[in-house]
Amino acid sequence: MLRTLLIIAAVGAACAIVMAIGLQIKPRPFAPFPDTAGAMESVPLPEDLPAPVARFYRRLYGDRVPVITSAVFSGQAALQPVKPFPAFPSRFRFTHDAGRGYRHYIEITWARLLLIKGNEHYLNGRGSLDLGPIGISEGPEIDQAANLGLWAESVWLPALWLTDPRVRWEAVDEVTAVLVVPFEDREEHMVMRFDPESGMLTYLEAMRYREADEPGKALWICEALHWTQINGHLLPQIGRITWFDHGKPWAVFEVHDVVYNVDVSQYIRQTGP
Repeated sequence: MLRTLLIIAAVGAACAIVMAIGLQIKPRPFAPFPDTAGAMESVPLPEDLPAPVARFYRRLYGDRVPVITSAVFSGQAALQPVKPFPAFPSRFRFTHDAGRGYRHYIEITWARLLLIKGNEHYLNGRGSLDLGPIGISEGPEIDQAANLGLWAESVWLPALWLTDPRVRWEAVDEVTAVLVVPFEDREEHMVMRFDPESGMLTYLEAMRYREADEPGKALWICEALHWTQINGHLLPQIGRITWFDHGKPWAVFEVHDVVYNVDVSQYIRQTGP
């Protein structure tokens, strides 16, 4: 009996070690998006911005702001699709029709073996998340969550927060401002926090639905970490997402490639990479 228990324990420990090793192996990034960036116009930096917002954008762009109409950004991630499972290594490609809609394609892996393909769309104001065996999520709560995701992910095309006429900034203090964005026939508010020394954006916070049919919203916190040059643009290389009541990130995205102002009119409606 003791021998049997020892064998079972040894097998369990070996499986745990193998599982842990597989979780440390990242998938290879997607190949760079094949289309080249389109022409990019610019407009003057607005003069009436809250102090931390003006400082942030002068650091990014100087006196003129690029007009970004679309973006495709790709990279690797660590994602915890459902509790109590751990975070799995993943790779992603996100496509944005700037301020209008997006497509997320995600591959969740273990030891570079594909486990789950995720296809998420937010088009014409409606969100749909398909995680294969986990199921499809849709509904008004998903629409609200997807809309906030659209504007939060625009941290990788931050000029949009100035050039879209539906968006406005509200002052709070020397390191905080509120970004007001459209949603259906109303508005949503995102609290934006800036580093007092560098002036760079560090946190985005909003009240967001977590799942379909959820009775209430939860505080959703996005961190913009390690601003660096990506394809010639100063952007946050790492985005980390946390539900406040969970206490630790459930998703970490690391961007390696970004292309602006490409034609995404058909690509944004597809599935797959």
